[in-house]
Amino acid sequence: MKKYKAVGKIGEGTFSEVMKIQSLRDGRYYACKQMKQHFESIEQVNSLREIQALRRLNPHPNILTLHEVVFDRKSGSLALICELMDMNIYELIRGRRHPLSEKKIMHYMYQLCKSLDYMHRNGIFHRDVKPENILIKRDVLKLGDFGSCRSIYSRQPYTEYISTRWYRAPECLLTDGFYTYKMDLWSAGCVFYEIASLQPLFPGANELDQISKIHDVIGTPAQKTLSKFKQSRAMSFDFPFKKGSGMPLLTSNLSPQCLSLLHAMVAYDPDERIAAHQALQHPYFQEQRRTEKQALASHRKAFFPELLAASEPLGNTWQIPKAARTQQQFLKEVHPKRQGPACVMELPRLKLPGVATLSPHSSPVLQSVFGSGTSGKVPVLRPLKCIGVNQKTDSQKDIKPNLKQCHLPLIGRKGDGY
Repeated sequence: MKKYKAVGKIGEGTFSEVMKIQSLRDGRYYACKQMKQHFESIEQVNSLREIQALRRLNPHPNILTLHEVVFDRKSGSLALICELMDMNIYELIRGRRHPLSEKKIMHYMYQLCKSLDYMHRNGIFHRDVKPENILIKRDVLKLGDFGSCRSIYSRQPYTEYISTRWYRAPECLLTDGFYTYKMDLWSAGCVFYEIASLQPLFPGANELDQISKIHDVIGTPAQKTLSKFKQSRAMSFDFPFKKGSGMPLLTSNLSPQCLSLLHAMVAYDPDERIAAHQALQHPYFQEQRRTEKQALASHRKAFFPELLAASEPLGNTWQIPKAARTQQQFLKEVHPKRQGPACVMELPRLKLPGVATLSPHSSPVLQSVFGSGTSGKVPVLRPLKCIGVNQKTDSQKDIKPNLKQCHLPLIGRKGDGY
């Protein structure tokens, strides 16, 4: 840490403390996440899921950038040097009297879904999506704090106590760690509502109260949904029937498309819950997709003009020279097209000095071509019977090619699920 100087404290969590630091080399500001745990070796540091995930996901416009990992072997201290953002979503909406415009909400949620989609496509799910872990800087949103992330391909059950209670999905509350990456979409849906209404959707005081808060809004799930959960917890699944009051519409300016996506993200059944790549194609983000497409086209036009020229139709760019056109006209006049069937010309017969004798043919293919003459002379040719490309004759089936077989090595996943 000799290359940096501390400027001030940003925040503190259970496992780390975040400081604002300045580089002594270029004067730029960064965020330093100082781990409270001490480590014994660089191998132990490199095995951390958070470091592995950030290295795999960087760079991405909606994932927090990891600049450097600083490990002191003597003291065992570890610090992650990340880009410095302006604030998190909680700080943005805290104390606001008026909600954000739906255009800004749409802009933030589109970026959040893009970060989740990219992360899930790379085999990682976050497990702690909440307003405090979603950072913004000049309207650019980035997902941070990958300390709780896991591999999608790792074996269940996972850790039971994950994510902040208010943003915990039902399958996390009702099972002993049998949940999937769909839990991130539930958490994102809770954040979605909180950005739009400035109020948490399910503010439970404990786990039982959390389930009760969910049922108050959504209603009790169907029995087929509960049967999907592995009922291994010491919790009663005999919930009294409750219809549910529906989403509390604290703001009346939300569009029907907004409410449609919100309901899809907080579906009780994880199998019916929308995925991140599906959310990006929702009608709610139609304007975002159009703007993104126009920006991409402008970028290509500005930096790759040769691609546009290459994509023009050949009819507009290829022209026949005048001399060639004159020659084509001359050939048409001298050699007009014949009408009727094509002329058949008889080739002159070859005069052979002698008749060659052939040895018996072992190949049935050659036997089918040459007639079986009794005099040993070259017989008259017969029409060749077509044999399919993939069909083999009996003699060909017996022929074993003298080729050495090679086996390619299997491609293994990097690390332990990461």
